[in-house]
Amino acid sequence: MKKLYSLIILSFILSMATYGCSSADSTYDSINIDQLKKEMKENPNMIILDVRTSEELVGPLGHIDGVINIPVQNLEERVTELEKYKDKKITIICRSGYRSGIASGILFKKGFKITNVEGGMLSYRQSEK
Repeated sequence: MKKLYSLIILSFILSMATYGCSSADSTYDSINIDQLKKEMKENPNMIILDVRTSEELVGPLGHIDGVINIPVQNLEERVTELEKYKDKKITIICRSGYRSGIASGILFKKGFKITNVEGGMLSYRQSEK
């Protein structure tokens, strides 16, 4: 178990080093929470990828109904699960926007049309107050 955890952490660090974590260096779009909520109303079939761990989805921040969950540390090995959405825009969210930035870079470089959600679920839940 310890080896698996170390491998996941190493994979995550390598992904950060390879792909960076800032959307400013990429040419994909970013949206804020207000824009996300508007788009969710206008397009109830939008594809939302939550790149947090499955444990986080049931944690205090919860999740948005209907999301696809692939943790960022597993994204490279599970990217084929998203191939059926390659012709559609995928909106990526995480806890704060950091991991979704990493995931956005990974998928953008693989030819996906993506949008990163700035502020993540922290901003999403804050907007509900």
